[in-house]
Amino acid sequence: MEYLHSMLRISDPDASLRFFCEGLGLKEVHRMDSEKGRFSLIFLASPDDIDRAGGLKDGESPLKAGLPMVELTYNWDEAGYDGGRNFGHLAYRVGDIYATCAHLQDMGYTIARPPRDGRMAFIRSPDNISVELLQSGDPKAPAEPWASMENSGAW
Repeated sequence: MEYLHSMLRISDPDASLRFFCEGLGLKEVHRMDSEKGRFSLIFLASPDDIDRAGGLKDGESPLKAGLPMVELTYNWDEAGYDGGRNFGHLAYRVGDIYATCAHLQDMGYTIARPPRDGRMAFIRSPDNISVELLQSGDPKAPAEPWASMENSGAW
């Protein structure tokens, strides 16, 4: 069995791309718009996963390359989704959990579960999808402001 992607239903492609691409650093690797089906599929992958896969060859579909991805599904006529349709969370390993959380916080996103332990944090996307961030390698030493920061909302 091979992991391919996780699908998230989104209500605003621009807001979601800002969060996942500008905030988390993912790259758009494939997009498909279906006029007949009235939906768009936007596939994202991390630069590190793209590198591990040996990059993408010209014209090669990331779907066939086995690249782990997030599929953002935008149904053009949907009025919205409540609570992310019972989706649990996405998880990403990051090189510096404190820098990643600070960057997202500077962009205006709430760190729902701060990385008090230097190892794990949770944030929410514009569509209320929970995203877990895990420190690569050993946890970082506890540091402020994270060490004393309380949880904010659900994660």
